[in-house]
Order: sequence, then structure tokens, then C-alpha cells
Amino acid sequence: MTQKGSKGRAPERGRAAYLPNFCSVRMVFGVVISAELLAVIITLVSIDSFQEFAGELSLRSLYIQWIALMGSALICLSRPWISQLRTWQVAVISWCLLMLASLVISLLAIWFLDLTGGRDFLFKSLVISAIVCAVLLHYLSIQYRWRLQVEAESRAHLQALQSRIRPHFLFNSMNTIASLTRTDPALAEEVVYDLSDLFRASLADAQRMSSLGEEIELCRGYLRIEGQRLGERLQVKWDLEALPLDAELPALILQPLLENAIYHGIEPSTEPGRIQITGRYRRKRVNISIRNSLPVDGGQARRAGNRMALQNIRERLRGFFDEEAALSVGEVDGEHQVRVVFPHPWKEQ
Repeated sequence: MTQKGSKGRAPERGRAAYLPNFCSVRMVFGVVISAELLAVIITLVSIDSFQEFAGELSLRSLYIQWIALMGSALICLSRPWISQLRTWQVAVISWCLLMLASLVISLLAIWFLDLTGGRDFLFKSLVISAIVCAVLLHYLSIQYRWRLQVEAESRAHLQALQSRIRPHFLFNSMNTIASLTRTDPALAEEVVYDLSDLFRASLADAQRMSSLGEEIELCRGYLRIEGQRLGERLQVKWDLEALPLDAELPALILQPLLENAIYHGIEPSTEPGRIQITGRYRRKRVNISIRNSLPVDGGQARRAGNRMALQNIRERLRGFFDEEAALSVGEVDGEHQVRVVFPHPWKEQ
């Protein structure tokens, strides 16, 4: 077995994370909705009767939407240059760009509509824009600090997950290797390589990122080790269909799920057990499901678990993919199933 190369590290997202991707569809939608709500509030405050609402709202909505979209476009275009700056510098530049958009749109509105009292209109527009933009950037800074806290907790949880490899697995693996060295030395060497790959991944830097291909290969190696120990008691079926093996995801996402499947579903059973790993890629989302049979004597034979691995994995997925990734647990056709869903490609870097 060839040795695997070193894994890549997570992309640096510290400073750039403060600056949201205004080019994404989700962010554009959020900007449009927020601008429209602002237009509704300003219109309700300024009108004397609801008969004027529709006409006033249409003008203010058009005006505010132009400012919001132009400001977003300016920030989006400047993102490659300012994302490496310090947080306060990014905030100041973003605020200035939004104010520039407000100034340009206000001057165009005064010119095209030939507004009387243009100075007053310009002054009010800039004051409102300054306040709204400052509030917006303050909200983004709070979100950024929250994101850093989530990532720090995710790294701590990964380190806890790395330290939870069950001792009995190591002892059983070493016994398997010792037995194979007498009967099949070549196979024993393969098991040693698989075990070393697993521990290399477990003891690596908690901040590193992995790829879907690396995670799947790690799972294959783990199941080969357990297959030598459990023999015919473990039946494995792979059903992977055109998956993007270069898809990036946090390390040690899939292997702990297989470990849980064996520990809670296969080992306690007196009958042969089955694990099925299914993978599909649809609509730019990777969907991996792991199903395992349950002990024939039901809940009495099931081992207790504190669900720490599932919670750690769920939080680490959320720390990297926000709300775009999910981990769900349930029973399907009398079997236990865990589903991991995450987007690819992921543009919120």
C-alpha cells in the first residue's frame, strides 16, 4: 500500500470571514429583502395616510435597492484586495464603499428627478445611510466573532474526538496483526498500513482539512481492519455514484460514524451484520448515508452511548459549512441510518 501524502490545511478564513460574499445568491437575496424592509419602514414613518403608501414605497424601494445593490457590488469587486487587511480596516473600507454608493445614487436621483431641496435630500440620505451601514457592519462583526468561537469549539471537539479511539479497537487490531503474521504476513502488512493511516489521521493537526476521497479511503482501511477481526460477521456494501472526491470537508467525519455502526450494531449481535455506505452527488450537494443492521434481540443488546461523536461531527460540519450541512440520525427499514449532507463546491471561504 502506498503511503498517503500530507493533508492540506484549512484555508485561512480569519480576516476574510468578516467580509461576507456579496456575490452569492443567498447574500444578494438577503440584501434585497433587508433593503425592502428598510424602504417600508421609512415610508411608513414619512407618509400622512396609507393612500400615499404605494406610490411613496415604489420610489423609496427603487432608490434604496439601487444603493444596496451598488454597495454590494463594490464590496464584492474589492473583496480580493481588502480581505487580507485587518478587521477594522475592512470595516472602514466597506463603510466608505457603501457611503460612496449612497452618494452616487443620491446625486443621480437629484439629477434625474430634478428634486427641489437637493441639499436636504442628499444630507438626509447620507445620514440614514451612515447609520444603517454602521449598524450592518456592527452586526457582521458580531457574526464574525461568533464564527471564530464556533470554529475554536470545533477544533476542541475534534481533539476530543481524536482522543476517543476506543482502546479495545487498538488491542483487537494488534491481536489480529499478530495472528496474521503467522498465517499471512503480506496481509498482516496491509493491516499495519491501514492502522497507521488511521492513527496518522487521528493524531494530525486538528485544523487541517481533508477531502472526500481521503475520508472514503480512510473508511475502507478501517473496515478492512475490522473485517479481519470480525470475519463473516461483518458484511460491507459500497454504493458510491460519481462522487466529487476532491470535495473539501473537515477531517474524521465519516470514520467515527462507521466505528459507531460496528460498536453499536455489529459487535453486540450474535448474527452476521451488514453495513451499507451509499453516496450520491445531486444539485451540488454530497449526500453520504451509512446504514447498519441492528442486533436481532433488539434494544436489550444495544450498547449505551453518550452520542459525543455525533454531536462533535454535527458541530464541526456546522462550523465549516454554516447551516448548509446537516447530519441526521434515524431508522430506515429496521436499520440504523446516519446521513451526512454538505455542499460542493463551497464558496463561503
